Amino acid sequence: MIRWIVTDLDGTLVGRDLAMVPASREALRRFLASGGEVFIATGRMEASARPFYDELGLSGEAILYNGARTVDLGTGSVTRSHHLPPAAWKSLLGLFDDLPRGVHPVAFSGGEALATHDVPELRRFAERDGIRLRHPGDWSSLPPGGITKCMLIGALLPSLDIPDTTIVQSEATYLEVLPPGATKGAALLELAASRGVPLAQIAAIGDNPNDLDMITTAGLGVAVGDGHPDVRAAADVVVGACADGAVADLVELALSRSP
Repeated sequence: MIRWIVTDLDGTLVGRDLAMVPASREALRRFLASGGEVFIATGRMEASARPFYDELGLSGEAILYNGARTVDLGTGSVTRSHHLPPAAWKSLLGLFDDLPRGVHPVAFSGGEALATHDVPELRRFAERDGIRLRHPGDWSSLPPGGITKCMLIGALLPSLDIPDTTIVQSEATYLEVLPPGATKGAALLELAASRGVPLAQIAAIGDNPNDLDMITTAGLGVAVGDGHPDVRAAADVVVGACADGAVADLVELALSRSP
């Protein structure tokens, strides 16, 4: 029996047009109507995830920032929050001037997205996520212990080794530096334990490497058919492509297991 469906957004529930795939949206509504619960698990921040949360009519928590924060988007209550260690943020600052050409950092702090460059790549990112970038001028105004995550955005992403961090690639052009232990899987473990829901009764679906530990944590791990090869290899089930209704395929499977 599947009581929860936990879904990634981009490339899983949300297509290239930045809208929910209609078949998947309607299938999740059927799952909710049947008594199941649906949770979003995304790298996006609050303002960027909320439209999808509202469109589905969800209540309760959403896993955001790739697991660094868990927030009830209906009430604004934060139930899980981790920050980069100050030493890790200092290490990142030391790398910013030597990033490959065309790679730009975005930091997230206090529910805001911040960047010191105003370039087309970052404007496209902000438009894609439906957010507004604030430009602080320089990074010194940010609290060293208050950084939720840092993203590097560009075509030629560097290889990073920064102690006391979790580093994941969430898109071909997105490299994310997160607090230690901040993963979607860890956030899902905490959320399930807080609600008393066995992992065996949870299905999770995703498409990119930042979804790997989430789909291996859930009782049923599902990969999108056109997702990353590593995710497909780790999944219990591979469904159709995102645009073809990957999440709808999962819903049909979950409903088939209902008593």
